[in-house]
Amino acid sequence: MTLPAHEPTDWTVPRAMRARASRSPDRPFVTMEHEGTETFAQCHAHALAMGRFLQDQGVQSGQVVAVMAPNSLVAIHAWMGLGCIGAVDAMINTGYRGGPLEHALNLVQASVLLVEERFLPVLQASEQRLLHLKTVIHFRLPDTDPGPLPSFERIALAPLTYRELAPDSEWVPEPGPSFHDLASVIFTSGTSGPAKGVMMPQAQAYALALQTVNGLRLEADDVYYCAHPLFHTAGKFIALYAALLAGAHVALDRMFRADLWVQRLFDLGATVTLAHGAMLEMVHAQPPSPLDGRLRLRRLMAAPFPRRIAAEFERRFGVRGVEVWGMTEVNNPCWNALDEPLHLGTCGRPDPAWAEMRVVDPETDLEMPIGEIGEFVVRPVRPFTMMQGYWNAPEATVRAWRNLWFHTGDAGYVDADGRYHFVDRLGDRIRRRAENIASFDIETAAQSHDGVRECAAVGVPSGYESDDDIKLFVALRSGQDLSPPALLTHMASLLPHYMVPRYIEIIDALPRTPTNKVRKSDLRAGVIVGRCWDRKAAGVSLRNLMADGSTSANRLDPSP
Repeated sequence: MTLPAHEPTDWTVPRAMRARASRSPDRPFVTMEHEGTETFAQCHAHALAMGRFLQDQGVQSGQVVAVMAPNSLVAIHAWMGLGCIGAVDAMINTGYRGGPLEHALNLVQASVLLVEERFLPVLQASEQRLLHLKTVIHFRLPDTDPGPLPSFERIALAPLTYRELAPDSEWVPEPGPSFHDLASVIFTSGTSGPAKGVMMPQAQAYALALQTVNGLRLEADDVYYCAHPLFHTAGKFIALYAALLAGAHVALDRMFRADLWVQRLFDLGATVTLAHGAMLEMVHAQPPSPLDGRLRLRRLMAAPFPRRIAAEFERRFGVRGVEVWGMTEVNNPCWNALDEPLHLGTCGRPDPAWAEMRVVDPETDLEMPIGEIGEFVVRPVRPFTMMQGYWNAPEATVRAWRNLWFHTGDAGYVDADGRYHFVDRLGDRIRRRAENIASFDIETAAQSHDGVRECAAVGVPSGYESDDDIKLFVALRSGQDLSPPALLTHMASLLPHYMVPRYIEIIDALPRTPTNKVRKSDLRAGVIVGRCWDRKAAGVSLRNLMADGSTSANRLDPSP
């Protein structure tokens, strides 16, 4: 991959915006589903207006501001506007409610939250447990029905009115952020506890976008389709920021719908897109369409590219897949080359311009021989191009950055050609609909029911190569006769939709080691057998379980 001539000192959101708006003011930048298209100059002006508005509300450089909104122009303006004034965006997963929502907002100590009005009832339900939140700035998307605003006892409500400010493209907030200043906090799953806040500096966000531009050979005449949420790096940096750097046109949808994927690509004239493995498997499972061979799509970034469908997927849609490996903390250090033949099952080679990478013994950190499975470890070549730590979690940061390497928790091996192969995840993470889920969150929700004595959540095969279904094993308190549907209803009121289990199995007791740790390997292997209830087989729909205002606006799975 090539690096730009200028130094990382220029790698900030406001500098990138200003440069692109100056070079390509009238070219289309973003087409937002249900809202329309903005040029680079228009988006730049709206972002500056957002920054001025937030400054007028008292937001200062370095302050963390939370944003809870579906993919929308407002969310884009908020991210860029906060960057302009040197503030830090912490975008909240729109599926969060209850404990996960409270944890995220309390972790970053957000006193200001920008929120789309559909999420106000969820916020109201948690008001008394939000320790730092003082001001909620609310807005309504143009295609939603107005409704009464809920009342809050302690938190002040204020309308978002930044569009009323006169455009001023010459306004340059001073001092602007430096490349080493914090840009974003991205929430990512832990393996044994609640979500951690990844601290991404400005240079890391820029580097992730630049890696994408080079790896996909993104050009100004590309149309880049994305259905990933902006609260993850895929939507915000790999799609939106990459398009900004390349001068490309990005088409952003609110959510992924497998049955409409081909139609959306065709209607938008998309030439480039990105997807997680489970999304590609869902698309591949759709009936063939006459549009399959009529797409302009030529490049696909896949993480991963499921080996059982990869070759056929390329033939069916006339696209070239580029499999990568990465994670929020370290960007995407490992890429397959666009001009090389498809290598099934490999995530490519690390680019020496960005990162060093090894496979080590998880216990000793000694490098593993070629072909033997160990843990992926990574470190940056250029300063401030990987995370600076986990927010307010110094012990977790030290554990991850030990012996001068970041320990990813991902297991794999390197072959004789220097290609890396991802095999599995270490620990208790569950992968569901492109979300890494901590079993801790699911178990905490279940154990909050009075009838549950102990429980354990594990991932089980879903039928997709890179996706899990969630199975919850439950031991009831003595004398309790709690039914799985009743427990599921309780959990659905506390969890995002993608964390709600499909299976609930009632057992007498959890299997444990001599040191009293739960033997989850036995649960995954089916050694412990009880009364298993299947939500889908029972015809129970998550849509009927969950309140209208609290489901995620960026659903990856539109099915019941």
